[in-house]
Order: sequence, then C-alpha cells, then structure tokens
Amino acid sequence: MIIEKKVWPEFFSKLLSGEKTFELRLADFNVKAGDTLLLKEYDPKTGKFTGRKIEKACKSVMKVNPTDFYSPEQIREHGLLVIGL
Repeated sequence: MIIEKKVWPEFFSKLLSGEKTFELRLADFNVKAGDTLLLKEYDPKTGKFTGRKIEKACKSVMKVNPTDFYSPEQIREHGLLVIGL
C-alpha cells in the first residue's frame, strides 16, 4: 500500500540525502512493513507543497506509547529521542 504524508523541508532534505533513515509519526493511520511512504515536501511557512516528493519503503514498524515508560511531565521536560541503529 502507498501512504501519502507531508514532510517539512528540513526533514525532506535529510531523507533525500540519506542522512535520515527513520520516520517518527503519530500513530493515527495504519502502516506495516512492506508499505511505501510517499513523502511530499510541505512548507509550513507558506502552507503549500513544494512539488518535491520521495518514496521510501517501510522496513519495520513499531507502535509504542511513551507514557507506558515515562510520565507526561518527563516527556514534556525532556522530549523523546529517536535513534537509528
């Protein structure tokens, strides 16, 4: 399945260069390994799509609830890290 999502310019550039090899998304849609993300560059300053897009294959998907591990206060204070290994 192909799933379309918007992505901000600074993240789009890192995806394009290969520096960014992960996606962090709100789990408000269904996705599984083998699906394709069609990521469309979206500029929040202009509120418009730039026309650039990239397709990335989903190699693995993990759904987690951070409040299972940390309190909402800890998450607000420190944020979360996503680390590619």
